[in-house]
Amino acid sequence: MALTDPLRDAELLIRSGHPLLFIDSLDRPRVHSLLRHLADRMGLPLFRWSRARGLTRVDRDGSIYKTEEPEKALRHMAASDQPALYLMKGLDTLLPGSQLVQAKFVEALDRLQEVGGAIVGAGARPELSPALSLRATTVRLPSPTRDELRQLLAHILRDVGERKKVTVELARREMDQLLDQLSGLTLMESEKILTRALLEDGRLGPEDLRHVADAKRRVIEEDGLLEYTPVEESFAEIADLAGLKHWLSRRTALIRDPEGAREYGLEFPRGILLAGVPGCGKSLCARAVATEWQIPLLRMDPGGLFNRYIGETERNLRRALDLAEEMAPVILWIDELEKAFASAGGSNDGGVSRRVLGTFLSWMQEHRSQVFLLATANDVDQLPAELMRKGRFDELFFVDLPDEDSRAEIVRIHLRNRKQDPAGIDAAAVAREARDFSGAELEQVVVSALYAAFADRTKVSTESLLAEVKQTRPLAVTARERIQRLRSWAEGRTVRAN
Repeated sequence: MALTDPLRDAELLIRSGHPLLFIDSLDRPRVHSLLRHLADRMGLPLFRWSRARGLTRVDRDGSIYKTEEPEKALRHMAASDQPALYLMKGLDTLLPGSQLVQAKFVEALDRLQEVGGAIVGAGARPELSPALSLRATTVRLPSPTRDELRQLLAHILRDVGERKKVTVELARREMDQLLDQLSGLTLMESEKILTRALLEDGRLGPEDLRHVADAKRRVIEEDGLLEYTPVEESFAEIADLAGLKHWLSRRTALIRDPEGAREYGLEFPRGILLAGVPGCGKSLCARAVATEWQIPLLRMDPGGLFNRYIGETERNLRRALDLAEEMAPVILWIDELEKAFASAGGSNDGGVSRRVLGTFLSWMQEHRSQVFLLATANDVDQLPAELMRKGRFDELFFVDLPDEDSRAEIVRIHLRNRKQDPAGIDAAAVAREARDFSGAELEQVVVSALYAAFADRTKVSTESLLAEVKQTRPLAVTARERIQRLRSWAEGRTVRAN
């Protein structure tokens, strides 16, 4: 469970008879701070145990005699009449160990349930015996709040300022962006990043936002459930899609000034679904939005979530969504959404797809984090009706084949991207001949013409592009019925992105 109010929730758990807590967090300073405040709030002494020092009371010097061995430390807890909190390091290696240690753990927990208090472990919950598993509760410490991050920055500026001159060259909007970028990182990670930025040049400026983004990328890649996608494309590299661009541009001010938007009463946008013809720029648009809004783009591959072990797929999805929320503000990009939930109505997978869909729908409905969901779909017939219900997405867009002017601009864009001057090319003539071509098909026309020109040691020309157009049979021809079904479905259900 997640602790919304860590102090109150942890106290409630302990007072209601939960003697073994695992705080799923690697942020040791925050865990220690939480336990110190919790001990003060409950009027209990706080002890720490490690193999090096044994049991020590945090507000006193010295350690309890001969408690370095876990069995003896647990025997001391079981014999004590005093309610207390015990933070034990290394439970991940202790508890899967000997039967003696596990038996002593049960005795200590029995005693703590009688007199009051708990044993607390920090980090991931280890494998537990049935006797201990029934007594254990795992809680998740939320990411540091904006106030905590502000206080951390103030302390770092004060500490570094005592050694050298420091300046902060961030406008209010940029400071808000910095705090948003730090969300999802631990206080320790944030401290290292900010301290390094200040020590390097004695200033904290807009360029340091990139350092924070790089740190978040490293955290994301460690888990493997989400892929950090580098973004370089901008809206200038996307021809047409005027309707979609306008919708996104009207929300850019909110993304750039989240604090001001909150004061104005606006919430972070929830997300959009881009449905339409394959190869018309839906995936490209996801990257361009991230560039335009200057926030990270996380790609979730639905196929990577599925696991053959019972319950593991749902846990993978929850972990991926939790990680996205911790990293917020982010864009969560799910490409080809239908691949994740196409079989949700069937029973050939033991109900896994249906449970995964239920978890995802609940998250879409309930989450209030700064996660913008950008989903794309090519085969909308396979999407469950529940996903399309009003309110799941802010808007449903249909991306159709580009018109003639847009096709000409797409040709020019791909020529420029490949170091070719489009000035000598009659892009309008190519666009007229390439009727019903998608953006991806026009790109391949340019690439094929460049291969031919390079092989012949000539320059790419209008004629060579037209020759490639004539040799290409676009999807609009080979899958005419499928595209017509898409257009019929989109009529009245979606807003045109083109």
